[in-house]
Amino acid sequence: MERFFLYDDVEDTKTRFVSFTGESQRYDLAILQSGRFFGKVLVLDMQLGRFAILGSDDLEEPGYLEQVYNRPADEAQELREYLHELIG
Repeated sequence: MERFFLYDDVEDTKTRFVSFTGESQRYDLAILQSGRFFGKVLVLDMQLGRFAILGSDDLEEPGYLEQVYNRPADEAQELREYLHELIG
């Protein structure tokens, strides 16, 4: 079978694993920094198997974290607060 690759790159990344508890939920995250994301970070929710490439502008988007991570508003707000500290 013939393949047409758009890219096949190997890149060093910085990965941070964070686990914290909020009011009613535990969060287990993997946060990857790479030049590929143009200043944003890849945030993986390891409990739910969901991920997004996020910057500070994405954190300000109403309902975005709720949709991407499939979390209720209160849990998404706890996640947003932590990510604001991390991303700025």
